[in-house]
Amino acid sequence: MDIKRSGSRPSATPSPDYFTGAVRQDPVIEAPAPARLRAVTVTFEPGARTAWHTHPLGQTLVITSGLGWAQVWGGKVEEIRTGDVVWFAPGEKHWHGASAATAMTHIALQEALDGRAVDWLEHVTDDQYTAPA
Repeated sequence: MDIKRSGSRPSATPSPDYFTGAVRQDPVIEAPAPARLRAVTVTFEPGARTAWHTHPLGQTLVITSGLGWAQVWGGKVEEIRTGDVVWFAPGEKHWHGASAATAMTHIALQEALDGRAVDWLEHVTDDQYTAPA
């Protein structure tokens, strides 16, 4: 058994190579091998978002507060709200983040394949981000 006490692990600011705007990450699950599950709580301030990315084994988001937006490549921007659960299929190119006016927090769950849980791509442009839902 391994207990991670609340407040025992520091928050982190993710790389601006992969995020736009003010974002904070707090670790939830970093299961040791052979387990593959990883989870992090991510808080996006208004206007903040991920870059386009994919996950080799997919990703689940559990929206815990606020109002956000998410989009898959070629799809429309969708609103995501507190209590929503979002699934992105393996290899599905997508982004997610806060809406322009409201912060959003989610728990992101994904599994690692050969030690890799995400493949980062290009930034979401302002035009893509503000496209009508």
